[in-house]
Amino acid sequence: MSDYQTIRYQRQGGVGTLTLARPGKRNAQNPLMWQELARLGAELLPDETLRCLVVAAEGPVFSAGVDLAEGMTGLLADWADRTDEEQTMADGTAAAGTFSWIPELGCASVAAVQGHAYGAGLQLALACDFRIFTEGTKVGLIETRFGLLPDMGATVRLPRIIGEARARELILLGEIVDADEALRIGLANKVVPGHDLEAAAAELGERLAAQPPLAVRGARQAIDAAWHRSPQESLQVALEGQLRCLKSEDFKEARLAMAEGRPPHWQGR
Repeated sequence: MSDYQTIRYQRQGGVGTLTLARPGKRNAQNPLMWQELARLGAELLPDETLRCLVVAAEGPVFSAGVDLAEGMTGLLADWADRTDEEQTMADGTAAAGTFSWIPELGCASVAAVQGHAYGAGLQLALACDFRIFTEGTKVGLIETRFGLLPDMGATVRLPRIIGEARARELILLGEIVDADEALRIGLANKVVPGHDLEAAAAELGERLAAQPPLAVRGARQAIDAAWHRSPQESLQVALEGQLRCLKSEDFKEARLAMAEGRPPHWQGR
């Protein structure tokens, strides 16, 4: 995984770290970054040994959003001029799903956000289970400033995270909020000084990696099901996940560890 140009991926134990690596462009996202993110997702989705993914960025800014030079006058302009709507929809669907693999991972994820995260940058952070902001960080879905709307998952994820009324303000008005407000409304899980961001993300990543993998996977699936299915169906998803846990080697290990007075050693099976 060392041949990426716009991102980096490193693994330490059960924690993988995806780093946006265009600091000179404020980690603005361009088509190449989207392609590389999608390729990394295809490599990570089947990896059952991954226990947590941390999403970070080089430099003082998490992500300024879509690269305007390559977007407004490049890719997006090209789509606007096309007459083949079917192909444009197919290409747009692929781009819009750039981050969709993160919620589909078998493990939890953490976004470590500094500086600012606008547009697609914030949408990337929203795809993660947890978000840690540095003090003074500013975030917003500013697509309406360009006559556009956020189409990379924010319209689904943001209302779930902060509630529909506040999400409508951020999306329809293109509002920018700072770290303190993000924490108050539940957009950020934690706010830390800038020099503590890496350590805070690593600590949370290790805590998540130490949890029983099957239980984490099943719980995340059940939480998601609660938003997309009926109450009875979502309860069924939770029950199915629980049955998998009860029949697992990890549950046997939990009982043995309890009897022996020691911490369990999770295997994820």
